[in-house]
Amino acid sequence: MVDTVIETIIENICAALGTEFGDKYTLYREEAEQDLKKPCFFISCINSASKLFSGKRYFRSSQFSIRYFPEEETNKNKECCGAAERLLTCLEYLHVSGIPVRGTRMRYEAADGMLHFYVNYDLFVYKVSETVPVMEEVSSETSVKG
Repeated sequence: MVDTVIETIIENICAALGTEFGDKYTLYREEAEQDLKKPCFFISCINSASKLFSGKRYFRSSQFSIRYFPEEETNKNKECCGAAERLLTCLEYLHVSGIPVRGTRMRYEAADGMLHFYVNYDLFVYKVSETVPVMEEVSSETSVKG
């Protein structure tokens, strides 16, 4: 199965979070309301748009949501703001397929006892055409009357 651009970006976000925060923090890609291992992050793509440029080149703009559930119950806002500052730094650049991609439109808010962090990753993608096998041999016979 071929990875999509979105999956590749999410993998890179997870790698950046793992490097910055370490193994103590659990990373989730799917919703899991029960049995949360706090502190944890939920990573998801909330919208994506694609615009055709010349040839087979497309400009892809994708917005990601990263929700952080703090470990402490008493100082949630302080812990969320501290995590947000670290996210601003560690998610500024990702290396997607070896190419640095800058995170833009970063913003966050602490609400409902968790941190909501948003970031866009905009990049060009190239659509690769399927290769059709070429015919190996062709033979033809003709006859002329006359």
